[in-house]
Amino acid sequence: MQPQIIQLPEKKLVGIARTMSFLDYQVSELWQSFMPRRHEIQNVKSNQLFNIQVNPPGYSFDPETAFEKWAALEVDAYTTIPDGMQKLIIPAGRYAVFTYRGDGSNASDFFRSIFTQWLPEAQLQWENRPQFEVLSEKYQKNSPDSEELIFIPVL
Repeated sequence: MQPQIIQLPEKKLVGIARTMSFLDYQVSELWQSFMPRRHEIQNVKSNQLFNIQVNPPGYSFDPETAFEKWAALEVDAYTTIPDGMQKLIIPAGRYAVFTYRGDGSNASDFFRSIFTQWLPEAQLQWENRPQFEVLSEKYQKNSPDSEELIFIPVL
């Protein structure tokens, strides 16, 4: 688990957001509402899908704490935002970028090891900015050959 540390430029996104917690995790429903409508978004930079988590101030990683989850696409500019969608700006900042491979069955363990092992060992701190996954052409839902990039904001 050796991430790349990058300085991420600001990103403009358009998508659908839903408030949820890990105890009431509705990510499948979120993506089911977004995917049929993704072609309505204008000025799309690429086909990469963004699975974003925006945490409230003082977020404590408690499974009951609500956060905002987004299904989105990156855009060059905001022109027309489709009805029922919103815009989101991910501010520029420092990120640790991990590659996750697998069918998702051990994703929670992978994330737990980032926050409980890797961050302390790297002597870095998590910063409460949007954290997200980028799902590109290598992403294949529920496939052991699937690959995605995980972006964790760090100080």
